[in-house]
Amino acid sequence: MSKVEDFLTAEEEAEIVKAITQAEKNTSGEIRVHIENHTEKPPLERAQEVFHFLGMDQTSLRNGVLFYVGVADHAFAIIGDEGIDKAVECDFWDCTKDAVISNFKENKYKEGLVAGILKAGERLEKYFPFLDGDKDELSNEISKG
Repeated sequence: MSKVEDFLTAEEEAEIVKAITQAEKNTSGEIRVHIENHTEKPPLERAQEVFHFLGMDQTSLRNGVLFYVGVADHAFAIIGDEGIDKAVECDFWDCTKDAVISNFKENKYKEGLVAGILKAGERLEKYFPFLDGDKDELSNEISKG
């Protein structure tokens, strides 16, 4: 499988968007998923480019999180903005990343992303709880490149 369009069904994409909405109910953090076919760059470097392209570095608390998937490259990265990096321990993302990758290894892409998104929401709640007046600053839709 190498095409972005074939990576997830419309129903699976809807479940991922639902997971993002659910995860963001308890945190002011902003979560996005970006899927693309191929890049010449290392996944983490490409994820950082996409992060900035999507304006995820413009949130008020600098607490955006991006799940990046390169379909043909079998690549995955998860990154958070500087507000998160300043607040959390160094290995903050390891268990989230592990939940995603363990599912991906079994070709359970939707399940992996949903598990990772929900785990990220739980972990972000500790450092960035939802407060009265918080607004959804970024789209919850999956972006594709």
